[in-house]
Amino acid sequence: MSKKSLAVGAAAIVLVLGLTACGSGDSAVSDATATTTTSASAAQTPASAAAHNDADVMFAQMMIPHHAQAVEMSDILLAKEGISEPMVTLAEEIKAAQAPELTELTGWLGQWGEPTEMPGMGHDMSTMEGMLSEQDLQDLTDAQGDDASKLFLTQMIGHHEGAIGMAEDELADGQFPDALEMAQVIIDTQQQEIDVMRQLLTTL
Repeated sequence: MSKKSLAVGAAAIVLVLGLTACGSGDSAVSDATATTTTSASAAQTPASAAAHNDADVMFAQMMIPHHAQAVEMSDILLAKEGISEPMVTLAEEIKAAQAPELTELTGWLGQWGEPTEMPGMGHDMSTMEGMLSEQDLQDLTDAQGDDASKLFLTQMIGHHEGAIGMAEDELADGQFPDALEMAQVIIDTQQQEIDVMRQLLTTL
């Protein structure tokens, strides 16, 4: 075999080995990319896919009407004339905190395939912790001025205490991460609001 033939043969072998190495490298890169993508997908898995239990479902089902009533009470007060600025600010803050949570709670139940109302509860929620009866709401609607502010504060303090109790039950028995986080936020936020409301009561 001539030197020229040997050179061509050697070059061909080098070329083949080079292509094989590149192929292996591409495969390794592809594998690494796939692994990274898989890991990223797992890290981005929505919280809705996390495990939940009956306590989480009950928390959401009970907190929905509870939050809805707090928003309703705030709307009643905000519609009145002659309400002081601190009272208006408080009612607006309660709405701003609880309205988005209502949307989140409803979304969880939809993801879990659960109804938004507890079976057998119907529309009568007055037996739930802190919930106002229809007459209580009517009294708030009828009250005016400082009387309305005082009634709102006393009713909302009891309402918040009921929510805190339900949130504490969720922390003790629930397991859905987002629900546990919301429960802690409710405890912290509404306890602060209770302190503010008790202070406001001394000014009326």
